[in-house]
Amino acid sequence: MERFFYSQESDTHVMPTARKEAAVQELRDRLAGSQNLFLTDFAGLTVEEITKLRGELRKDGSTYAVVKNTLFKIAAGEEITGHLDAYLAGPTGIVFAGTDPVAPAKAIKQFGDEAKKLGIKAAYIDGKFVDAKQVLALAALPPKSELLARLVGSLASPLRGLVTVLSGNQSGLVRVLNAIREQKDAAGSNA
Repeated sequence: MERFFYSQESDTHVMPTARKEAAVQELRDRLAGSQNLFLTDFAGLTVEEITKLRGELRKDGSTYAVVKNTLFKIAAGEEITGHLDAYLAGPTGIVFAGTDPVAPAKAIKQFGDEAKKLGIKAAYIDGKFVDAKQVLALAALPPKSELLARLVGSLASPLRGLVTVLSGNQSGLVRVLNAIREQKDAAGSNA
């Protein structure tokens, strides 16, 4: 079965090449395995700099790919590209990230601060579309695991205090009962 792509530029139907079909399928596979996407402008980055960025992102399980906007639109479908269409112009690099959006946001921001050439366009995080300012705010947060640890610590702290107070009352009661017993023993031995 032959499939045709609709080209908005020329307003004609274009027969995709096998290479383009493979690229679209690879993008679909990456999208299926990613919960978070970060769109970047990589204009001016060298191959070495992109390789360094990929290495930094790989530490947290994220990947980075330079994509053709038209192929990404086909692979992502209208649900995603309808919201990101304004950002899919010019050179686009996409970070395909897993469940933790903080780590890739930090890596992108840090790399952008060092290289001065990487720009954040937008992101698709946990089913929501966010702009560059929100991505930078996300990068300022601690990692998800640390936030969860802080939450557990915050929840556990009052419970520890309650246990301490309750055990303190129990030991106080035991001391009072022991003192009464000793007084009765002393009164019984004096009589």
